[in-house]
Amino acid sequence: MLFNSSEFLFVFLPVALSGFYLLGARSRTSAIRWLILVSLAFYAWWRPVNVLIIGPSILINFALASILLRLNQGEGSRRMSTAVLVLGICFNIAFLGFFKYTDFILGSFNDILDANLVLRHIILPLGISFITFQKIALLIDVQAGRVRSLTFQDYCTFVLFFPQLIAGPIVHYREMMPQFQAASCRFDKENVAIGLTLLFCGLFKKVVFADNIALLVTPIYDHAATGGRTSFLLAWMAAVGFTLQIYFDFSGYTDMALGLARFFGIRLPPNFNSPLRASNIIDYWLRWNMTLTRFLTAYIYNPLVLWLTRRRLEKGQPGFGERNPTVGAFVSLLMFPIVITMFVSGLWHGAGYGFIVWGLLHGFYLTINHGWRVVAARLWPDRRSYDRVMKPAGLVLTFVSVTAAMIFFRAPTMTSAIDLVKGIIGLNGVALPQALFDRLGPLTSTFHSIGVIADGSWNSQDFVKTAIWISGLMFVALACPNTLQILARYEPALGVKPRSTKLVIGRIIEWNASLPWAIAMSAIAAIAIGFMGGPSEFLYWQF
Repeated sequence: MLFNSSEFLFVFLPVALSGFYLLGARSRTSAIRWLILVSLAFYAWWRPVNVLIIGPSILINFALASILLRLNQGEGSRRMSTAVLVLGICFNIAFLGFFKYTDFILGSFNDILDANLVLRHIILPLGISFITFQKIALLIDVQAGRVRSLTFQDYCTFVLFFPQLIAGPIVHYREMMPQFQAASCRFDKENVAIGLTLLFCGLFKKVVFADNIALLVTPIYDHAATGGRTSFLLAWMAAVGFTLQIYFDFSGYTDMALGLARFFGIRLPPNFNSPLRASNIIDYWLRWNMTLTRFLTAYIYNPLVLWLTRRRLEKGQPGFGERNPTVGAFVSLLMFPIVITMFVSGLWHGAGYGFIVWGLLHGFYLTINHGWRVVAARLWPDRRSYDRVMKPAGLVLTFVSVTAAMIFFRAPTMTSAIDLVKGIIGLNGVALPQALFDRLGPLTSTFHSIGVIADGSWNSQDFVKTAIWISGLMFVALACPNTLQILARYEPALGVKPRSTKLVIGRIIEWNASLPWAIAMSAIAAIAIGFMGGPSEFLYWQF
């Protein structure tokens, strides 16, 4: 069931909330059990067998977490606890691997060895990547002693909570369960008002912004997949257009998830904070899919760095913390862990070569960014002067780098991705739609002289329309306050507090429970509902 579907907004959600509030007025336990039940119904809506797939996984993970909890309380050795943890991680990785990567592995064997292995075409359970990482995080936290108590009801509430079940954010047990335990499970007008604001802002971003730019960008990727030789301007439209599509798609989903959780008195952690405003790639990953970054850093990057550092120190080699790190320390303690972590990130996003390339590109981006920080601190000691020059330059460079990498994320094949990369660097020439080219008048000969040609295969109206949409969405992404800023006074996400930030459009507009805001949100809701049509999945739901 999609958040942006009529059956969810007008049937499922009213039923879920009505039952929760009515039961909550009598019994908090009944309300929580109702929430678990409707979350299972939500997950089963698209494909009921999903519950039969995810159910055994939940039972096994709960059993493993319970064993770890008992071992931590003094009933077993540390070695036994570690063995149980490793078993749990292996089980979850194997579970994810079977459903998500079986066909990819078989297809890779066919490509490399010219084999003829039969692909299984396994249907991927919804949200399996997010759910798997969340269960792994809980096992690690239990083994580390960060979780001290665990009941089956609490575990099911944590794993199945439908606002973040399918596409995150990836949450920690210790940040969610205290909220559920403190929740009144009753109707609260402030929570409902904030929830509605977030819900309809997110819906608007999805169905008005993301879905409309998708209609203009998709034909360019289809052309690259079939005909090839995508010219310079069209290739950049494809790259920037998809970057904006996934930006507003994921931003919209995140807002809706935050709003839905708030109906139940729960604040999810922030997961999206205007990443296109980042002035470097490190900052970008602190703003984009923030809880995934948190997971990868805490459970892959940090342990890997710690292990490698200990190995170097045992051999008498210097670590990376010294004032003048060696090239060897930089490569082994920074570059290698970053590239491995981002390789995992790429593979987690999808079973395809394009996702792997996307992840590795970001790994190298991050490595270069960290290396530049080491060098820049020596070459440019005046921080104020550095920021004045490098912040705007870094904003442009980060945007170009992110956009170029997104080609591999979106393109259906590596061949089409390479064609689009050739296009953005000018190897496929520069072209304008024939009708637009004919209107240039005396400029036609000038454009011809610099190598610009006419292309009769592209509609000039679509070309202009795409350019207008990209310009408008860029303004919204870079200049307008985001929902976290607008609602900061009410902590729309866990830990978000007001900040004195100013953007291009001036003072930040703050949300409040007033008639003007009620009218504005009613208009936004009406427009968003009006744009709802056929099925349009959130892009991250496929991961």
